[in-house]
Amino acid sequence: MTKQLLTTKEAADYLGVSKAFLERDRWAGARIPFIKIGSRSVRYRLNDLTDYIEKQIRTSTSQVA
Repeated sequence: MTKQLLTTKEAADYLGVSKAFLERDRWAGARIPFIKIGSRSVRYRLNDLTDYIEKQIRTSTSQVA
C-alpha cells in the first residue's frame, strides 16, 4: 500500500484553502494532521485530508463542530 504525501501547496489546492491557512493550522495546534520530515519539510497524507473533509460535514449552519 502506497501512501501519497502532498506538499503544503498541493494539500491546500486539494482542500481549496490557502497555504497560509494550513500554516496557521499547524501553528495553532493542527486540526489537520501533518508529517514533519527532517527539520523543515512538511507533508500531508491524502488519507488524512480526506478524513478531515469527512469530519467537516454538517447538516445545519448552526451545528457546532
